[in-house]
Amino acid sequence: MSKMAKIDIDGKSYEFPYITGTENEKGIDISTLRAKTGCIAYDEGYANTGSCKSAITYIDGEKGILRYRGIPIEELAEKASFVEVAYLLIMNKLPNGTELRRFSDLLTRNEMIHEDMKVHFEGFPSTAHPMAILSAMINAAGCFYPELVHSYSEESFEIQAARLIAQVRTIAAFSYRKSRGLPIIYPKPFYRYTANFLHMMFSEPYQDYEMDPEAIRALDMIFILHADHEQNCSTSTVRMVASSHANLFASAAAGVCALWGPRHGGANQAVIEMLQNIYKSGDDGTAFMEAVKNRQEGKRLMGFGHRVYKNYDPRAKIIKQTCNDLLRNLHVDDPLLDIAQRLEDKALNDPYFIERKLYPNVDFYSGIIMRAIGIPLEMFTVIFAIGRMPGWIANYKEVREDLKGRIYRPRQIYVGSPLSEYTPIKDRN
Repeated sequence: MSKMAKIDIDGKSYEFPYITGTENEKGIDISTLRAKTGCIAYDEGYANTGSCKSAITYIDGEKGILRYRGIPIEELAEKASFVEVAYLLIMNKLPNGTELRRFSDLLTRNEMIHEDMKVHFEGFPSTAHPMAILSAMINAAGCFYPELVHSYSEESFEIQAARLIAQVRTIAAFSYRKSRGLPIIYPKPFYRYTANFLHMMFSEPYQDYEMDPEAIRALDMIFILHADHEQNCSTSTVRMVASSHANLFASAAAGVCALWGPRHGGANQAVIEMLQNIYKSGDDGTAFMEAVKNRQEGKRLMGFGHRVYKNYDPRAKIIKQTCNDLLRNLHVDDPLLDIAQRLEDKALNDPYFIERKLYPNVDFYSGIIMRAIGIPLEMFTVIFAIGRMPGWIANYKEVREDLKGRIYRPRQIYVGSPLSEYTPIKDRN
């Protein structure tokens, strides 16, 4: 007999079934709560609400666990490429050799955007943020594939997914070049995914960008570690839009808009801004950390701790070594990176930060890596969006293939004025 949870309302008792996930996660199915009781559950920010059942990503924040399709992130980071991880998330399996070649070929064949889209890039002012351009251009790209608007099929989804993953980096690189007034650099089919992005970002018409294997691997690692992270703000947004049966490109564009917010995807940018402020003040980081410990107003430690992880962010453990290897290999002389290493050392050894579990998170290290590679601050969140695209696509696919799925429609508790009457304008105060 299945377990039931009881809720007493106005002297009446109601029962609702327990749900248990694969990893023994517990939930209470309140889908009939309003029908049975006339009440709804109030949970501002959905912090305690399971909005869906998903087979994509598992997180245990207490134990510091992150798995894609059941595979620990540590194994994927060590052994897989970003393209393999993207296939795993979207297709629910690691690709064999033939499948990986076919998917890689699809990425290559679809990496060019339609030439007519160049006109849209020219319409943006030079001050336009790359995230604004990215969202608008992803949505515009969908217009060139009218079959997207009219139907969804499992057969065509692989090519649509490959098209979006391939083109998001092309659009992102074009956005950066546009914002800097630089000529557009087209992708080259013989470069792999991440190397091609760096080529489009930093090459010139007269000279290709000099590829550094450590830089390519570090950026590929950032993409892998950001590929999905369960039901965060942007992923939930993608699922919300997908539930209306909007097309894949429109749903992904909505995800970009959600990710743009400084409370979400802007965290790695906030890390560098913090380091810049410390440097401008003439501090080496020591006084700043003391101010944080003393809870001095305006002193916030960015890139440390995590809302979900109450232990060390497993992604941070992985990327820390990548960051150290990159800085050592590039021989970067940057005072901001020196300050970052001093903050990290303090946080990992000071009892104040250890007791509060304020460990460096993935945003701390990814921001440092991107700065070391030469990626400008305004592109940090764009990099996040490129990495997160496979997760958004996998969640979109999960929504569209759920035959029992309904359009997402949260309820609310109304706290406005009670019933009142219209007052003619001559009688209003």
